[in-house]
Amino acid sequence: MKPFVLISTRPEDDVAEREHESVLRFTGLDERDLRRVRLEKEEAPVLRADEVSGVILAGSPFTVSEPAETKSALELATEPKLFSVLDQVIAQDLPFLGACYGVGALGTHQGARIDRTYGEELSAVEVALTEEGLADPLVRAAGLPPVFTGLVGHKEAVHTLPPAATVLATGEACPVQMFRIGTRQYATQFHPEMDVPLLLERAARYQEHGYFDPEQMDELFGALGQQHADEAPLLLRGFAEHFAR
Repeated sequence: MKPFVLISTRPEDDVAEREHESVLRFTGLDERDLRRVRLEKEEAPVLRADEVSGVILAGSPFTVSEPAETKSALELATEPKLFSVLDQVIAQDLPFLGACYGVGALGTHQGARIDRTYGEELSAVEVALTEEGLADPLVRAAGLPPVFTGLVGHKEAVHTLPPAATVLATGEACPVQMFRIGTRQYATQFHPEMDVPLLLERAARYQEHGYFDPEQMDELFGALGQQHADEAPLLLRGFAEHFAR
């Protein structure tokens, strides 16, 4: 099988490693079938359609909508490399799935308006597939139910999509929970690469990053610990199986 490429932009080695493990777990891929590239440490890869099955963009503490003057030097250095990857994805029509940060990255690359209007604090939310989502080949391959629980925690989100984009899933507080560009490029606002235990582990690591009030962490974690969100990760396995070559 031609490998998938996992694009990571997380500066923290331990978080990046756990994320790599979770993507392997939920896609069902072997390590030899998932090539990892950490853009915050490496140059952008050269992608060739005849050599890869697809590209997965993991989450990130970075955002696309904040002013450049508020971004770190590392984030500013990483962004052009990420957009170079997206240039290649779109030009070659490579299968692509971006989780959370992927909404801002792919959306911005394609002309969406990304801002903080529909940000969501750390939570488990109801995600509903649209009519287009119910008919989407990847969604069908993944076996996602019409309504499922998604794990979220994001400062920015889609405000307005370009005409070429198709909304596949929506939520009460965040209207665009998943969208598609063309026929093979996808982004989700919810996290298909995490279950509840992983979300709590990640949130504890990022408790000072503004995703929730740290003073309410015990109460929030207690409530989240009662949730079950095992259906969203079906999307990662579906992506790996549907686009494997």
